[in-house]
Amino acid sequence: MRVVIADDHSVVRVGLRILINASRQCVIVGEADGADSLMDVLSSTPCDLLITDFSMPGGKQADGLKMLSAIQRHYPAMPVILVTMFTNVVTARATLAQGVMAIVAKTASATELPLAINAVGQGRRYISESLGTLLASSQMPESSLSAKEHEVVRMLANGMTVSEIASHFKRSVSTISKQKTMAMRRLGVATDIDLYSYARDNGMMSF
Repeated sequence: MRVVIADDHSVVRVGLRILINASRQCVIVGEADGADSLMDVLSSTPCDLLITDFSMPGGKQADGLKMLSAIQRHYPAMPVILVTMFTNVVTARATLAQGVMAIVAKTASATELPLAINAVGQGRRYISESLGTLLASSQMPESSLSAKEHEVVRMLANGMTVSEIASHFKRSVSTISKQKTMAMRRLGVATDIDLYSYARDNGMMSF
């Protein structure tokens, strides 16, 4: 399989190259150090698989789910493997809803990335063992946040205002406000403090 890899840390890309080359299942045809450069590489480099970090700072596609949404929209048939540090159920479910085929924890990438590549090559999903345990034990109801609601809550929790989020997504303030309200209803919370507490407890805050 022809593979493109993306991570904003050069040492991680080196590690990915070593693992992928050792597996002898794939040939690396492109690399990117950020979300915007990744979109440029994908537009000019035919590939069969993308292995990428979830959130790479800077650029128009810096938001992880926004990046995955753009990839899914432009390359719906291309499988994606995330090699990431996040370990919370909410974000994992949101990425899977965006069509991600595999999630590999960076702490386990040496042992699990070849397994993920093999699974995805056979059309199967693969979830890192540590995250799979959390997903299996999670009691989160099926009516949990949609991907868009998840992003609104995460961005609010990280200090953005409703107006800033609306500008970021090029949506109306009214739309973002409605998504915030719906998210609070789904979560059963009544105040912004409760919403921030939910975001903190579910690993959605970056500071």
